[in-house]
Amino acid sequence: MNDALDDVRGHYRATGLTGRLRVGLSAFGPEDQPLTPQQLAALDQFHTRGLAATAELAGLARITADMSVLDVGSGVGGPARFLAATYGCRVTGIDLSEPFVDAARYLTQRTGQSEQVSFHTASALELPFEDAQFDAVFLQHVAMNIADRARLYREIERVLKPGGRFATFDVVVANGGEPHYPVPWARTPATSFLLTADATREAIEQAGLRTLAWQDDTNTAKAWFAELRASGPPPSPNLGVVMGPDFAQLTTNLGRNILEGRLGILTAVFEAASAKTAHHLENGQ
Repeated sequence: MNDALDDVRGHYRATGLTGRLRVGLSAFGPEDQPLTPQQLAALDQFHTRGLAATAELAGLARITADMSVLDVGSGVGGPARFLAATYGCRVTGIDLSEPFVDAARYLTQRTGQSEQVSFHTASALELPFEDAQFDAVFLQHVAMNIADRARLYREIERVLKPGGRFATFDVVVANGGEPHYPVPWARTPATSFLLTADATREAIEQAGLRTLAWQDDTNTAKAWFAELRASGPPPSPNLGVVMGPDFAQLTTNLGRNILEGRLGILTAVFEAASAKTAHHLENGQ
């Protein structure tokens, strides 16, 4: 377990990340000039379809201003800042990578959202929060790095309030053969723990969560990657600042895997039981 976590940390090592971001963001003006979450969208939405996917997932999860939201695997904080800015909710992010957390805090300070959005270095398998603390939990392009899915989804269920919602947007196995590596979450299969959509749903429901919304967004992702390929290099600064000079290859391989039917994209929302105490007692938790 620890070896796998160390390998994942190594993939997201991001040495000197905050410094690179500071240099890259000089394109928007001096250091003391406030930035908007929209200005950062090209470099802080670390998942297929970027900001559009986060916005759609938030709509499906019915996020509102009075909610406390947890973003698991928050990266450099783009989705968390977007949710807070768009809905007025309070958002907490956790990520395994300390450089990502440091960068997320820096970017959040630049957008003036530090009172509303916070970040912590932690494992998704050991969430540092009390039971029933959050109204919603987000998980975007994170589960592929986690072998123990049962524990992951149990932890998410544990920190959700009764009736709280779990919104996930993730990569799943399709039937077109083994994926091409490297990809954005893994340079080799050693840190990639993919499941089929059906196996993902089963694991989540076994953790005590009920399906509210379920959709296969693979075709939408195919269209997005085709458009990305046709549009040429992305504007700067972009995710290459975060993941380094090989990010273009990682993204190209992900697009190829999806276009060839090797991988798919799943969007889903689940609900925690309204009477979680009874559920936990029945299951011996």
